[in-house]
Amino acid sequence: MKRAWFAAMSGAMGLLSGLSDEVAAVVDSVGPALVHVRAVRADSRGLAGGSGVVVDDAGTFLTNSHVVHGATAIEAEFSDGRTRLADVVGDDPATDLALLRVTGDGPFPHARLGDSNRLRVGDFAIALGSPLGLARTITLGIVSALGRTLRGGGGRIIEGVIQTDAPLNPGNSGGPLVDSSGSVVGINTAVVAGAQGLSFAIPSNTAGFVAAEFRAHGRVRRAWLGIGAEEVVIPSGLAAALGLAATRGVSVRSIETGSPAARAGLRPRDVLVGLAGRPIASVADLHRLLSGDAIGARLQLEVVRGHERTSLAIEPLELSRRH
Repeated sequence: MKRAWFAAMSGAMGLLSGLSDEVAAVVDSVGPALVHVRAVRADSRGLAGGSGVVVDDAGTFLTNSHVVHGATAIEAEFSDGRTRLADVVGDDPATDLALLRVTGDGPFPHARLGDSNRLRVGDFAIALGSPLGLARTITLGIVSALGRTLRGGGGRIIEGVIQTDAPLNPGNSGGPLVDSSGSVVGINTAVVAGAQGLSFAIPSNTAGFVAAEFRAHGRVRRAWLGIGAEEVVIPSGLAAALGLAATRGVSVRSIETGSPAARAGLRPRDVLVGLAGRPIASVADLHRLLSGDAIGARLQLEVVRGHERTSLAIEPLELSRRH
């Protein structure tokens, strides 16, 4: 019996040792891309602190809008101790994301954005950042839910948000959420005050779309359908019968009167599975497809309605000009 106990304990210790090695390898890979952000605001005393993650070797980094919005000066401290003033490339309170760049000698270590659509509930999640000003701090948890919603700047709902129990504190905002392969799958954005193990991150697919818009236009140009939406799972049997490649889609919760969705004939509980010939498996997918190129275009919207698949023509409007 003792031999069995020792064998079980040895196996458990081996698993823990393997997990420790994997986490340490991820930290070694992504840690150098971490940024400690300090923002000065005219209406605040002292500095506002946050985190960021470098996404190219020129020192361009992502952080949260609420960390840098309205700042009169922004300083970025890199993992090697270099400190640089940073300029805002784009700031989007609607998704709580901002892209900044520094001037100075490169190259800078950087991380890669992963595919947040591949995340599963139960996957390991590693959060990096500067909580309470303690730079280069690492916490470990799991993805505890997908497809959550948060309220962003201007009252816009941020949908498709990742929920994790990786501990976050003030100052973690803007830092990367990383999967077990070392890919950035989210940008940490919020915690629920008074709760235990409720932390949230903007999906990397949303962050990638927003960063591309910033680089191209200096702002995020968005097409608008006029729906409230949530991610849902489509039963595998129904998905197969309808010829769908994925078992996830975006369900319509509500429709604004006079909106493109209303004019196209969308109904509550319709499930969006494709737009302009491209699949929709998440709210992040829908946001990416509703880029500036979709404004005013006549697009085919693939919908699951009940147990049938149908196609509707829709012409999105620009979000800022919808009224």
